[in-house]
Amino acid sequence: MKDRQFFGYGSLVNRATHAFAQTRPATLDGWRRVWVHTHLRPVAYLSVEPAEAAIDGLVAEVPGADWAALDERERAYDRHPIRSRLHRCGSDTEAQVYAVPASHAAAPDVTHPVLLSYIDVVVQGYLDIFGEAGAERFFATTAGWGVPILNDRHAPRYARHQRLSAWQTGFVDAHLSALPAQVHQA
Repeated sequence: MKDRQFFGYGSLVNRATHAFAQTRPATLDGWRRVWVHTHLRPVAYLSVEPAEAAIDGLVAEVPGADWAALDERERAYDRHPIRSRLHRCGSDTEAQVYAVPASHAAAPDVTHPVLLSYIDVVVQGYLDIFGEAGAERFFATTAGWGVPILNDRHAPRYARHQRLSAWQTGFVDAHLSALPAQVHQA
């Protein structure tokens, strides 16, 4: 199965951003989410790095083990084999996780910010799959929040942006205001 499954921890948690069937909630031990910029993309995104931590996400099968489309979506990342724990059945499963290689990673900056429309999509996915407690864990278990965030909600730049409810928007804004994040208007 390791050749056919991936662990998603960012926008892939939001099922509205992809057509992968049979996603399953999972926890990945020994890794943490972190905000990074890579010269391969104009804005910053989430990545993962080895750490004494655990993060929630989704495991899904890649249809026909055809990685080409997912590799293209995640083109700034390298794939790594991992073992994750499935929440619902308590068993381990082998999968692949995408991470920006350290040689290409840099901290987000004003010219390479995190898009608020991207954060919105990720948090909406966590709210849908893991509830409020899971979305709160997302904020708590992601490193590097002291970065520039571009408020692009009025004209979303993230290609897979989704419409949030007023409550979801308030949830994101309240959690960002409690972090050292630097939200700037587009």
